[in-house]
Amino acid sequence: MRPAAPRARAALAALLTTLALALLPAVPAHPAPAEGDPAVAVSQNEAAKGGEITVSGTGWKAGALLMVLLCGQGTPEKGVVGGTNSCANTDGRAATVDPRGAFSVKLPVVAPPRPCPCVVHVSGVTGQQDVVDAALAVAGHATAPLPDAAGDGRLAVLTAARLDGSGGVLTWFGAPPARTLVLTVGNLGTAPVRDPVFTVGTARGVLAPTDEEHRWSGTIAPGQKARIELEVELPAGAHGDHRVSVSYGGKLLAEQPWRVGRPWGVVLFWALLAVVVPAALFRIGMVLVDRAGGRNRHSVPVPVPADADGPGTTAVLPWFLPDSAPSENSPTTKGHS
Repeated sequence: MRPAAPRARAALAALLTTLALALLPAVPAHPAPAEGDPAVAVSQNEAAKGGEITVSGTGWKAGALLMVLLCGQGTPEKGVVGGTNSCANTDGRAATVDPRGAFSVKLPVVAPPRPCPCVVHVSGVTGQQDVVDAALAVAGHATAPLPDAAGDGRLAVLTAARLDGSGGVLTWFGAPPARTLVLTVGNLGTAPVRDPVFTVGTARGVLAPTDEEHRWSGTIAPGQKARIELEVELPAGAHGDHRVSVSYGGKLLAEQPWRVGRPWGVVLFWALLAVVVPAALFRIGMVLVDRAGGRNRHSVPVPVPADADGPGTTAVLPWFLPDSAPSENSPTTKGHS
């Protein structure tokens, strides 16, 4: 019986080991990577005009809508100087981030409106507000040093931006909608920012924004904050969902949605015009018809003087019918003369 004891102990140890392994939590073979900052990569570092590159990214928010542009006067470190005015906006592409936080899109290589150094500029439109730039050399395109941008990129938004104002009666009839974009920024740098120039963009849907530069007069010292008010205006008759963005030094500071109602006054005007004009033309036509062909139908009989047709005839007054005209033998209500 003794030889059986070691075998029993071995069997018991094997059973305990199996149970322990079964109770341990499962470890995935390919653990999911930790979420990091959004990143952008291009398929090649240099491309010729007329070609095409692939722009891909990782670390973005799933479902976010991105705008991909080729811009001049920009570097990944300093961003795009001059905002999207330095970009080939008409040749931009939109991309949607997949559930894994990645995207990939084909971008045509065209000549941006500003000289190189050039970058591929990826910015969030909806769902994410990050902006990432990747360097790209455009063969054959002019190059020039970046303009002096002292103090650029040192401003940060301290409070959420908002749109103040409302539409008036004129806006209801198609006048350009206007609002005031209000935000508070602070200087996080070590040098004062004097008379900063902000780029305000307005866009509808996923279209590239139309940018305008607004200079704010004043100086923001290091560590100080300032309230910024910028006027925003849309084209006449604009309506629907728009978005307003403000950038400084090529960096997006804030973005605000703006829903503009339809100018129903214009619709009402055209509806009334469609009713009034045909009615007026109909009345004028009826007047012309009456003047041209209705005279004989509405003519008034002319009195005929007595004895006009010879002796013994009686004139017919206009308010008597020919058969009921009085005669000499007709009795009268008066007595004999």
